[in-house]
Amino acid sequence: MLLLEGNHSTGATFTLLGFSEYPELQIPLFLLFLAVYTITVVGNLGMIMIIRVSPQLHTPMYFFLSHLSFVDFCYSTTVTPKLLENLVVEDRTISFIGCIVQFLLACIFAVSETFMLAVMAYDRFVAVCNPLLYKAVMSQKLCASLVAGPYTWGVVSSLTLTYFLLTLSFCGSNIINNFVCEHSVIVSVSCSDTYISQVLCFAIAMFNEVSSLVIILTTYIFIFVTVIKMPSAGGRQKAFSTCASHLTAITIFHGTVLFLYCVPNSKNSWNTVKVASVFYTVVIPMLNPLIYSLRNKDVKDTVSKITKVFSF
Repeated sequence: MLLLEGNHSTGATFTLLGFSEYPELQIPLFLLFLAVYTITVVGNLGMIMIIRVSPQLHTPMYFFLSHLSFVDFCYSTTVTPKLLENLVVEDRTISFIGCIVQFLLACIFAVSETFMLAVMAYDRFVAVCNPLLYKAVMSQKLCASLVAGPYTWGVVSSLTLTYFLLTLSFCGSNIINNFVCEHSVIVSVSCSDTYISQVLCFAIAMFNEVSSLVIILTTYIFIFVTVIKMPSAGGRQKAFSTCASHLTAITIFHGTVLFLYCVPNSKNSWNTVKVASVFYTVVIPMLNPLIYSLRNKDVKDTVSKITKVFSF
């Protein structure tokens, strides 16, 4: 912090442009994002509650799903309230500390989700490829360790990147052409050398994406081979159905991330980046509970039972 006090970065402010270039869309976008955030909060907290109160959902798969819902809720809550505020106020500034804290939290939950999906892929691998040993392998201790891993690495990654952001200097007009304090937009307005910070961010992002995808692809190759060898068509259908929701969530999440990596670095691409960022930070946290509730018979049955109880 001494370094920050020396270069006056702690007193810096940033302006999040968001979607201010479309003044006529501010209120419609506010209502849209408010609806999405409401569904996100109700969906994810509802999923956590349903899993907690239903004994039949006290299995490793739903244990991991409850943590995915928690991560999605926290991730959306880190980003969306500020987005909503900036759509209805003229002063779109955010303090240096506020921007850094938003990045810190968003990074923790983004990295945690990346590896939580990989952990869920491993869970499906054990369930399909070693069903008789599933309960023995997926012990409470192992499940707790598998959940602790993504959170721990998320914190380590975020703190590392945040530390190097804190060493940067900021001066002049710090206008951020986005609605969220992402690493790339923060370093883009710095007036000091950002090479180390950018290289480190790229290295961590590539490690996270490649390693998580390797785990997911490897497990699903084994799952696919195992399912194909099943003699019963009913058994194959049941095995695929247990993986369908997870595969849908993986495709949407990693598809959006890979799309963002492929966007060319030019001024014309900022709108594309912002739209993709909305999908990544706001829409996906809403979609995950819908995907798992609409495609999952156990969850739908539990919701139906709870609804019947409260209807009397």
